[in-house]
Amino acid sequence: MKGNGMREIIDRPSPNFDERKLPVSMIVVHYTETKTCEQALRILCDPAAEKRVSSHWVVDRDGTVYRLVDESKRAWHAGRSFWDGIEDCNSASIGIELVNDGTEAYPEPQIAALVALCSGIKSRHAIRHIVGHSDIAPGRKRDPGPLFPWERLGCRRVSVNI
Repeated sequence: MKGNGMREIIDRPSPNFDERKLPVSMIVVHYTETKTCEQALRILCDPAAEKRVSSHWVVDRDGTVYRLVDESKRAWHAGRSFWDGIEDCNSASIGIELVNDGTEAYPEPQIAALVALCSGIKSRHAIRHIVGHSDIAPGRKRDPGPLFPWERLGCRRVSVNI
C-alpha cells in the first residue's frame, strides 16, 4: 500500500466524456450498485451502452483506484442534478464511484483510498463542496447511502439541496 492510503492507480480509460463548461468546484461521491469492480468498470467504460455513463475515478473495496476520465474533462456521472446554483453538476464536479451495492458497509481500505484521493483532488482544484449523488439529485438517487462515513472526509452530513 502506498503511504497516502491508496494501493495503486490503474488507468482504465472511458470514452464517455466531453468538454467542461464550468470550473471544478465539487466532488460527487457515488456507489456503483454493482457487486464487483469489473462489473462497474464494464458499465462505466462501455461506449455502446444505452445509458452512456462514466466517472473520473472508481475506488475498489481493497483500495485500488481506477482513473477513467481525466479531471480536465466532463465525465457523465451526475445526470439531472442541481447544487449551489449549478444545473450542470457534471461540468463542475469530479465524480468518484465506490464499488458498493448500497447495502454494505464501506471497507477501511476503500475509505482510506477515498480520503487520499479527495485530498489530491482538493490540491488540484478549488473544491467548495463534497456531496453525495443523493444531495444533487434528491428523490432520484440514494448513493452513497446511509452507511457512508461522511466524517472520514471531514464533512458533516449535508442537508438535501432543494
